[in-house]
Amino acid sequence: MTTASSADHPTRRDFLYVATGAVAAVGAAATVWPLVSQMNPDASTVAAGAPIEVDLTPIAEGQDIKVFWRGKPIYISHRTKKQIEEARKVPVSSLPDPQSDEQRVKPGHDQWLVVVGICTHLGCIPIAHEGAYDGFFCPCHGSVYDTSGRIRQGPAPTNLPVPPYTFVSDTKIQIG
Repeated sequence: MTTASSADHPTRRDFLYVATGAVAAVGAAATVWPLVSQMNPDASTVAAGAPIEVDLTPIAEGQDIKVFWRGKPIYISHRTKKQIEEARKVPVSSLPDPQSDEQRVKPGHDQWLVVVGICTHLGCIPIAHEGAYDGFFCPCHGSVYDTSGRIRQGPAPTNLPVPPYTFVSDTKIQIG
């Protein structure tokens, strides 16, 4: 006849040890969570200008997207060769705000135009691929921008601004 030892069967004391350990682990996690989460920047800091990265891979040629940085709409246009050629044919001296297309894009990345999508007249948001120059058209007061974001007609005094951005790789940019 063999007798069973206490090591073979869990006892009430073993259950209390496991339950106490589980409650302690949950309590420790509940204590540490706020300390770790407070190290992240709050939403107002992120909105105030934290840089954002944008993957350019899904943007087809001739298409543009709108992202938001610092609460402002940013247009990222994947321009066609035709759009680039048309923008570069324009005599800079004929523009109300003289700036060449080369000054508005990054060297080696002529197909990518990145501009703040706020009309420089009264702050409206222009529509992409509209107007006489296939660039941007502000329906509020009729300002027309070309495929380089330069003012061509209307009351807007200056070109659409180019935000600070860099190419992290050939397919990704960082704005801010």
